[in-house]
Amino acid sequence: MKVDYIIVGQGVSGTFLSWNLIKAGKKVLVIDDSQPFSASKVASGVINPVTGRRIVTTWMIDTLLPFAFEAYSAIGKHLGIEIITQKNILDFHPTPQMKLAFEERQPIENKYLRFPENEDYYRQYFEIPFGTGEINPCFLIDLHLLIAGWHNELKAQDSVLEEVCNFSDLSFTETQSIVYNGITADRIIFCDGTKGFDNPYFKLLPYAKNKGEAVIVEIKGLPRTNIYKHGLSLVPWKEDLWWVGSTYEWNFKDLLPSQAFREKVELLLKHWLKLPFNIMDHIATERPANLERRPFVGFHPKHPSVGILNGMGTKGCSLAPYFAHQLVENMLKNEPINPLADIKRFTRILSR
Repeated sequence: MKVDYIIVGQGVSGTFLSWNLIKAGKKVLVIDDSQPFSASKVASGVINPVTGRRIVTTWMIDTLLPFAFEAYSAIGKHLGIEIITQKNILDFHPTPQMKLAFEERQPIENKYLRFPENEDYYRQYFEIPFGTGEINPCFLIDLHLLIAGWHNELKAQDSVLEEVCNFSDLSFTETQSIVYNGITADRIIFCDGTKGFDNPYFKLLPYAKNKGEAVIVEIKGLPRTNIYKHGLSLVPWKEDLWWVGSTYEWNFKDLLPSQAFREKVELLLKHWLKLPFNIMDHIATERPANLERRPFVGFHPKHPSVGILNGMGTKGCSLAPYFAHQLVENMLKNEPINPLADIKRFTRILSR
């Protein structure tokens, strides 16, 4: 069997990379073992243009936001499903100081920060001691529909292997083509998420292991028009279910859901929410974050047929569509990759 590209991993990055290559007429093979608790499958799916207590815009968001909207809309239209919806964030100020900070930032970041017109409407659902602000626009991605829908498409095209990619099964020909269990490809690109920590070609990259937890709660009657934020985020999930999270732990002993986080969520909802709720599930996973908080995109300096699209961290929903497109443009048209994302910046490290 001969393909143009082998792609390892079908999270958000692997999905958009294979989508773009197939659109360009290339034959791909995706290797994915469908782990139920991969970072993509337990993420909230929120694209938020501002970040942090300083309420600043995220890196490249003016470019990433419209690109992501078009990309998710296009693949959703192809699959016949709605993947992206606008769900602006209603930000509940936890203190008078945070209310003041929002009011001071709003004239500077007025493209995304607004004062909600109907704050009083939400008092029937929430305690609002210090007012609210609105982050607009924000988008919610149905990652379950996206990944499952595209996986089914790949299966229909006989373009996916549902297995773990074993590095011992990879070899190179004299012309540097890739051979994997008898399948030959011009190039292999790793979109392998946290498995990249142990990838022999890219494990020297400055990954930073990061644990995230979320709780799934049932809340009947809460309007699903918005994402609600009060320290943690309350994100529409499925039917009457809501995703509550997330944590960002850099030092952790295991990937098990913690009792401390569950209790934190219960305490928050009891004081914030006026509606009854039931905790239905508690999930935890490891994210492919990195010390620079910039993606890893490009090809290995010593093995030019081995590429990577990884390291998206918590911003994967906005970063992955854009940098998958950039990587494809680089492969097919020799267009440059953004130097802040290109792994050429780690040539010395990867050449060891």
